[in-house]
Parts: sequence; structure tokens; C-alpha cells
Amino acid sequence: MVTRPTEAEKLLTPAEVASLFRVDPKTVTRWAKAGKLNSIRTLGGHRRYREAEVRALLSDVL
Repeated sequence: MVTRPTEAEKLLTPAEVASLFRVDPKTVTRWAKAGKLNSIRTLGGHRRYREAEVRALLSDVL
């Protein structure tokens, strides 16, 4: 699902998300493709993830 971030929202790169979950960045991309994590695309086509959503998912896992 592709949506636009609000101005104050912090966005994370796949590498930052991978670091939080201690997985490979490619795994984060697979999660996004599978719909487990929503991503936002930059103008250059790169994926970014909402920090609040990532932290919520991380707290569910732990």
C-alpha cells in the first residue's frame, strides 16, 4: 500500500528497520511486498517506512 507521509512523521530506511529487527534489509523489502509492513515510495523509487508503525510492530514481536 502506498500512501503519503505527513510532515512531522519520521521515516526509516530499509537498513534502519532491518537493524531494529536484526534481519537483512532484503527481508524488510519482502515483508513490505507481502503486506506485513506498509511502505512509502520516495520520488526516486526507494522504500521508506513509518517509524511509529515499525515500532508498533516491533513491540508486538517482543
